[in-house]
Amino acid sequence: MVRAGITVERLVAAAAELADEVGFDHVGLSALARRFGVKDASLYSHVRNLQDLRTRLALHAGGELIDRIAAAVAGRAGKEALTAFAGAYRDYALEHPGRYAATQIRIDQALIADSPALRRTAEITYGMLRAYGLEEPDLTDAVRLLRSTFHGYCVLESAGGFGAERDVRASWDKAVDALHLALAHWPRETDNDD
Repeated sequence: MVRAGITVERLVAAAAELADEVGFDHVGLSALARRFGVKDASLYSHVRNLQDLRTRLALHAGGELIDRIAAAVAGRAGKEALTAFAGAYRDYALEHPGRYAATQIRIDQALIADSPALRRTAEITYGMLRAYGLEEPDLTDAVRLLRSTFHGYCVLESAGGFGAERDVRASWDKAVDALHLALAHWPRETDNDD
């Protein structure tokens, strides 16, 4: 029997809050059961197991992140869109560290194909990069550059990994400027073919 008041949506929302409080790696079914005042077994009528819960949390957080990015980049192109995209990404990662960590897990490709949020992420990201005149395979390379730069910076910043006196935000802005220059002068795949 399904416990009154517990739904998959409420369970995932509680997992998102817990992830931000204690870290994504510490989100577990026992902790969530305690939040709802039920036994662990009660949650299995809503999720198959911990991996199912974490995947649902990743999809939920990914949807929140892309909603924020989409609102930031709406009506913008080129450097203005890149700056808005980067800012929304960084703000989300720093405000919601546990949820952001969830967005980094590997998700089964079949689930990605069925996820409107993840399809939207690709559409918005690739759309922003097409304004730089990029096409495949350069688009994929550019996405990997942006993701690794944004992720690495956010992880280092949230861990206090930048010890120099220089303002962290000023360095972020320079990094985004450098990415814009790299995208604007991208070495096209066809440029390397003879």
